[in-house]
Amino acid sequence: MQPLPTVLLRPGDADRVLAGHPWIYSGSTLRLTSPAEDGAIVQVKDHRQRFLGIGFYNSKSKIVVRVMAPEREEINREFFEGRIRAALAIRQRHLPGAKSFRVVNAESDFLSGLIVDKYADVLVVQISALGMDQRKAMIVEALQNIFSPRAIVERSEASFRKFEGLLEANGLISGKLDGTVSIELNGLKFDVDIAGGHKTGLYLDQQRNYQLVADLIKGGQVLDCFSFLGGFALHCARAGATKVHGLDQSQEAVDAATKNAAVNGLTDKCTFETVNVFDWLKAQTAVNPHEKVVPKFDGIILDPPSFTRTRSAIPNALRGYKDIHLRALKLLRPGGTLATFCCSHHVDSVTFEQVILDAAYDARRILRRVATYSQSPDHPILPAVAETEYLKGYAYEVVR
Repeated sequence: MQPLPTVLLRPGDADRVLAGHPWIYSGSTLRLTSPAEDGAIVQVKDHRQRFLGIGFYNSKSKIVVRVMAPEREEINREFFEGRIRAALAIRQRHLPGAKSFRVVNAESDFLSGLIVDKYADVLVVQISALGMDQRKAMIVEALQNIFSPRAIVERSEASFRKFEGLLEANGLISGKLDGTVSIELNGLKFDVDIAGGHKTGLYLDQQRNYQLVADLIKGGQVLDCFSFLGGFALHCARAGATKVHGLDQSQEAVDAATKNAAVNGLTDKCTFETVNVFDWLKAQTAVNPHEKVVPKFDGIILDPPSFTRTRSAIPNALRGYKDIHLRALKLLRPGGTLATFCCSHHVDSVTFEQVILDAAYDARRILRRVATYSQSPDHPILPAVAETEYLKGYAYEVVR
């Protein structure tokens, strides 16, 4: 390799890198020993000149270096192909038989700034780092060599890229793609809008939880709040629920969920409604003075989008979480099951459960925890990189 510019770290700031965290913030650096172009490879050393690794440099980002490797090596197509094959092997080991899953989960797979989702024979790429963006052609070539996909689509949203000085990038990279993509999750069929759907098309991080929750809520009347494409609803209906009602504020999502129910022969069990979930829950729990809410459901699922993307918004987010749990618990029959999830990294599992318990106290309900959930194994968690763990969930039975 050619001599590389060196980023020297401040005393004490090398520990995170040695522990495996790939992000180096601008405030952690002492200096850059020679000029480096944004997106170029630099080497990282501590303040005593001890080598720590190599990574992508970007002076415009708060994350001034994204570490790619602990040793000096060429960042070329072979590098990306090796990393992607290693990531694929993890999925094949922990999700055997799955045809749709997250292939690369950025920091979890030592490819900071790169996400690759696989929907049957179509790949969706999301790039949020300048160094990755400059090497997009290498990444695409590696993906083609490994998967021979029918199409590769990019869904690099502006919200992820603006911090790196990048513009939004969406569209077909290679192959042909007409309409939605039909996939299977746990034996159920879903039509996924790759080009225009939310995120990269579907919440793959709940793939395992769909079945786990359905196995727990096997019968009775079920309410699926924030149902999106009907993942939890369809799994519960197949598992034996007599009726499942899904709520989502997106008409497109409701239409898609209704279609997915029909494709799987579950129309007689599943209904979906376009509504603001907060308003719906509020209306269902509104009673006159001295009246009580009549519980209607044997199972309720709460899987809302993230209520907060910043630490400053945590108090408002917690109020939102408490409100939906309070109203859901009022609608749940004794002996019923509540399955609930939080996908915000900024709200830890202890805080999340405390909010649920506070809601249960106000609702005069006693809960028994019967299950704990995390993100699907195609979204690996590295404990040394706290940002890789974001999805947490619980299931509770209403004791009384």
